[in-house]
Amino acid sequence: VDAQWRWTLLVFAFSFIGSWLFFAVIWWLISFTHGDLEEMHLPDHQAEVGWTPCVYNIHSFTSCFLFSIETQHTIGYGVRTTTEECPEAIFIMCFQSIYGVMIQAFMVGIVFAKMTRPKHRTQTLLFSKNAVICQRDGELSLMFRVGDMRKSHIIGASIRAQLIRTRMTKEGEVLSQYQTELDVGADGCGSDLFFIWPQIVVHKINENSPMYNMCASDLLQDRFEIVVILEGTVESTGQSTQARSSYVNSEILWGHRFEPVVFYNKDNQGYEINYSKFDETQQVDTPLCSARELAEFYKIQDDYRSNAEDSIQTPA
Repeated sequence: VDAQWRWTLLVFAFSFIGSWLFFAVIWWLISFTHGDLEEMHLPDHQAEVGWTPCVYNIHSFTSCFLFSIETQHTIGYGVRTTTEECPEAIFIMCFQSIYGVMIQAFMVGIVFAKMTRPKHRTQTLLFSKNAVICQRDGELSLMFRVGDMRKSHIIGASIRAQLIRTRMTKEGEVLSQYQTELDVGADGCGSDLFFIWPQIVVHKINENSPMYNMCASDLLQDRFEIVVILEGTVESTGQSTQARSSYVNSEILWGHRFEPVVFYNKDNQGYEINYSKFDETQQVDTPLCSARELAEFYKIQDDYRSNAEDSIQTPA
């Protein structure tokens, strides 16, 4: 199934041709050992000498090859038929009929699975070249964009992300590829995507995030990888598909935001998607501190404002 089409079709053809030739040799051996290929026992003289062959109208190996094809595919032209003279011929006829059904089912199943597999569907699912970190609603957020270039939609699309990096346990054990699930979502819908246009998937870097203590300088020095998995059902075939991508620390841009790709066209009275801007970002003002330090700063700021308001309201 994973082979290229030329190899699949080559195996498909040779599986049938090989089986025809194999059983043709067996039919020829049956006729030869029974004496059906002797000069006086050929079909033209069988009525004169009263000879009953294993298979009627067998003259040579070519006749055996044609009979092999007719038997395996139940063509039944009516010229060549088996007789009750040779039990081995009856057994081979039954066996080849069963084998023919099996090989047809097997090869057709391979071709059908190859035609309907969602391999090429995943090639139309896009992930942005870079991930970005910027502020959204006052919180540092990790973002990346996903898109689907086909008109047929992915049903029940869901997105997952895992942070893979080295971790040391309290006992000193080094886990070189420790996986941590990231809480991701798009437009407040959680990990389930309404995937009819490109979506920006967001991971809020809060106290529950493994990136909570990471600042801009840590992003340059740390070695980690974020693996992104998009899953769903292909609308046209009903088969599940999965597309994967990843971002290492050098592919994450701190202080950037994605450019819009969905625009309203007044002439067509509808929205259009400009995939040429799918990977484009723009720089935005973003604190270089970690999300923890930013949260502490906002807390101090809120406390200061609250105390200032209380002092104003309190009479002298």
